[in-house]
Amino acid sequence: MFNFKFKKYFMKINFNTKTLLSVFMVMYFTVFGLIAQDIDILIKNGHVIDPKNQIDGRFDVAIAGGKILRVAANIPASSARRVIDAQGKYVTPGFIDIHTHVFFGTNSGFADGFESLSPDDITFKAGITTVVDAGTSGWRNFPTFKRNVIDRSSTRVLAFLSISGGGMNIPAEEDVNDMDAWMTSLVANRNPEIVGIKLGHYRGSDWTPFDRSIEACELANVPLLLECHLREYPLDEILRRMRKGDIFTHTYCAASDRECILDEMGILKNSVIQAKDKGVLFDVGHGGAMFHFDIAIPALRQGLKPDSFGSDLHRSSMNGGMRSMIETMSKFLNMGMTLNEVINAATWSPAQAIKRPELGNLSPGSDADVAIISVRTGSFGFVDTRNQRLAGDRRLEAEVTIRAGRVVWDLNGMAAWGQESRNR
Repeated sequence: MFNFKFKKYFMKINFNTKTLLSVFMVMYFTVFGLIAQDIDILIKNGHVIDPKNQIDGRFDVAIAGGKILRVAANIPASSARRVIDAQGKYVTPGFIDIHTHVFFGTNSGFADGFESLSPDDITFKAGITTVVDAGTSGWRNFPTFKRNVIDRSSTRVLAFLSISGGGMNIPAEEDVNDMDAWMTSLVANRNPEIVGIKLGHYRGSDWTPFDRSIEACELANVPLLLECHLREYPLDEILRRMRKGDIFTHTYCAASDRECILDEMGILKNSVIQAKDKGVLFDVGHGGAMFHFDIAIPALRQGLKPDSFGSDLHRSSMNGGMRSMIETMSKFLNMGMTLNEVINAATWSPAQAIKRPELGNLSPGSDADVAIISVRTGSFGFVDTRNQRLAGDRRLEAEVTIRAGRVVWDLNGMAAWGQESRNR
């Protein structure tokens, strides 16, 4: 009787133990499987350049939930759902273009107009994940811009708000009576997409437009983007009035509606050097007419390197010598900047300029905006806006662009799920 009861009790315990063990094993492998597959995209074997975090070497980049999970050496491929082999390529934060015109629409001109471009049409194929519109909208029409473009684009779209209420709409853009610092700052404060105020086109000598732009900047605590189509404003005085952190664009050109940064002997003017020393930032602002090798090359040799590669993207410039921001980056690479300097001026430096330190880096927890690029070597030609040619031996090319953890550009199928070989 005792043996029978003990045996029955033991069998009961044994059965329960087996059941619990089975449940435990199922839970273990389920949890382990989830842990093992916690990475959505793993970029392996690439040379990572992340200026903010001072990373420059061969590392893997793990992405999960649209965010950077970690950057480390030898992350196991088994831990990822998708693996991109970036052998021989460079992995960087997604590029930031701080001078674009993307308030496109059906009107003539730029504001809600046909001269502007839809950002997604050109950004991703150039490694760009963030653009800043350069004052194409003002406080009156910014809601339309936000509704029609910002909220509907896959590219992150930010904006400098024009001091002119109607935005970039010449000649109305020159109406001093429509330059309302209070309303401009009010709209800027209410919309986090607005990162600064822009003053662009003005043919008078009155400093009221400049003063109201600065007033709006101070009310909203944002920088000024000075586009400098200001034919009556002396360059020395412009730079004297600009503050630390303000941005001077269309830097490397000689044009009829502005003074050049070089004197008649090709030497950087003292006011330019002094402005740089006090913290004024210099943007390329290439555009369709505002970039010249005979200004850029001597300026670079004298130490005036760009803080950002604003493309001045619009319908005409993209089909001219500018083409895209990554083409401008290639020009400066061939003019003497190092690759690390070029990547910094395309990522972390512009992120700081627009006061968005969460952008332009691969820090864990940041949005997974990533560019995988090739540095092609060979014989290449680059053109400025006077149709002058620069010969070069390197050209940057965007292989893969990832925006918020999603592959949005894949030039050669590096991020494709499978590979198929075909023998002919």
